[in-house]
Amino acid sequence: MKKLSWVMLVLVFSLVVSACGSNSTNNGSNAKNDSTPTNNQGDQNAAQSGSDNEEVKITILNSKSEIHTQMTEAGQQFSSAFPHIEVEVISTTQDQSPVERASSLYASGNPATITMLDTGDIEKFADKALDLSNEQWVSEQAQQFLIDGKTISFPFAVEGYGLIYNKEVLDNVSGGSFDPATINTTAKLEKLFQSIEQAGIVPLYIGSMDWSLGNHFLAISYATQGDTDVKGFIEVLKQGNADLINNSSFNGLLDTFDVMKNYNGGKADPMAVIYEQSTAAVAKGEAAMTFNGNWLITELLKSNPEGEYGFIPVPISNNEGDHANSSVAVGATKQFFVDAEKSTPAQQEAAKQFLNWLVYEAEGQDFLVNKANVIPAFKNIELELNNSLAIAINEYNLAGKSIEFAGNFVPGDHWKVLGASMQKYLADRADRSALATEIEEYWKSIQ
Repeated sequence: MKKLSWVMLVLVFSLVVSACGSNSTNNGSNAKNDSTPTNNQGDQNAAQSGSDNEEVKITILNSKSEIHTQMTEAGQQFSSAFPHIEVEVISTTQDQSPVERASSLYASGNPATITMLDTGDIEKFADKALDLSNEQWVSEQAQQFLIDGKTISFPFAVEGYGLIYNKEVLDNVSGGSFDPATINTTAKLEKLFQSIEQAGIVPLYIGSMDWSLGNHFLAISYATQGDTDVKGFIEVLKQGNADLINNSSFNGLLDTFDVMKNYNGGKADPMAVIYEQSTAAVAKGEAAMTFNGNWLITELLKSNPEGEYGFIPVPISNNEGDHANSSVAVGATKQFFVDAEKSTPAQQEAAKQFLNWLVYEAEGQDFLVNKANVIPAFKNIELELNNSLAIAINEYNLAGKSIEFAGNFVPGDHWKVLGASMQKYLADRADRSALATEIEEYWKSIQ
C-alpha cells in the first residue's frame, strides 16, 4: 500500500478540474435512507455567538448513501468528543438528486446545517453558503476550489470510476496475474469478455441506475473530446453544434457500450439489474466485472470481505494510443457547504468544528480513509489507503492515466434526464440516433 503524502495528493488533484456522484448520486449510489431533519434550527432566541459549551444540534445531508451508516457513526464519535453537539445524518431519497433534496429542505425553511453535494452543484447554493475562507484546513487542501474568490465548501472525497473487476476471477481466466493495461481497445475488451464467458463466468453486469449511466458512463464522451476540455465541449452542446451522431468519441464510447450490452449477464431484462445485484455478483466471483466507481468498495466488502478488485478503463476506440483507453475518470466529487441562511451562529460554529475534526483528529481521518473508504483531499492526512479500489484509482493518477470526472460539470438533473435516455438505449428502446437527439435537445434547453 502507498501512503498519501503531500506530493501524491497534489498529483491526485493535478488532473482534476474542480467546478463540479449523484447521487451516486454519487457519484455514488441512490440513497436508501430517508429522514427529515428535526429541530435543525434549534432555539433561535437562544442563539449566541457559538460558545463551546452551548447545547446545539446540527444535521448533515449525506448524498453518499453507501456510507450512511459510517457517516452516522462518525457523527456519534464526534458527539462523544464534543458532548454539547448532537449530530443527525439524513440522506437523499431514491427519487431525488442531492440538489432536489437540498432545495426541498430550503423550501421548507429547514435546511441541513451541513449539506453534501456534487462539486458541480455547489455554486447553485453559493448565496446560502457560509464563507469558510479563514478555516485552518483551507491551507491543507491539495487544490483550491474557489467561487467568487472565496472558499465556501469542504472537499470530502476524491473518487474515480471505470470497469471494476474481481482480481481472482481475471487472474484465473488469464492464467496468471491479470494486467489491466493489456485491455486498451474495444476489440481487446470484447476478446476478454469472450474468454471469461468460455470459462463459464458472466463477463459483466451493467447496472441500470440512471446516475451511473448518465453522470458517469455517458459523461466519458464529454471528457474525451480531443480538441476541447469538458467545459468547452459542454458549451458546444449548449449551442447545438455538437453533431453527436458524427462525433468520434461519442460513437466510440457507444461502440464499447454495445459490446458490453452483448455480454451483459442481465441482457434478458437489463432494467432489472440493480446496484446491489451487480455488486454482489462481482464480489462473489459470479461475474467478472461491473461499471462503477471506487465508492463501490463498501458494498463489495459486504459480500466478500477478503475480495481484491481493480479497474479497467472504458475504451473509446480501437486505437491503442488513445489516452482515454488507458485512463480512468477521476475528480473531487463531493463537497460539504455550511448553511448561512437559517442556521444559528452556534450551529455554524459546531459545523466548523465537525469539519476540523475530519481533517485534524485521528478519528475523523480514520472515518475518511478507513470507514468511508475515500481518498482524502488534504495534504496532512497520510493514512495508508486500505482498499484495493482506492489504491487503484490513486495509481492511475500517479501514472498520469486519468480523464476528468465530467459528471462534476453537468446540471443537477443531468443524471435523471439523460440517465433515462441511456436506460432506453440499454434496453434497446432507442437507437443511437434517437439517443444522440435526446442528448442534444437536453443541452440546448440549458440556459
